[in-house]
Amino acid sequence: MFDEVISADYINHDMPAPAPGPEGFKQVIGMFRAAFPDLHVTVEDVIGEGDKVATRGTMRGTHQGEFMCIPAGGNRIEVPYTDIWRVEDGKGVENWVQMDMVGLMRQTGAIPAHDVT
Repeated sequence: MFDEVISADYINHDMPAPAPGPEGFKQVIGMFRAAFPDLHVTVEDVIGEGDKVATRGTMRGTHQGEFMCIPAGGNRIEVPYTDIWRVEDGKGVENWVQMDMVGLMRQTGAIPAHDVT
């Protein structure tokens, strides 16, 4: 399906893919699915104007595989994100993603949670 909706010129400006186009997108999605096989994304909002579509939501899953050199710890994660796509000829050509990476790293156990007491 990604080959049908992701342009050969696709680029992610905030989370660079290891390869161009749909193949790179598949690899990034594969990295998340390998680390969080029960990954579920809840889309809270979708806004579109002109050639751009934005979504806001939450990713949830269980850390069951290595993620960014962090071994699986079995921890549940819940990470908010905002995603903006530029679409051309019905395909995603550019993407900007903002997610709570510090929160994600804390939830996987890669960095300790900050004690605010």
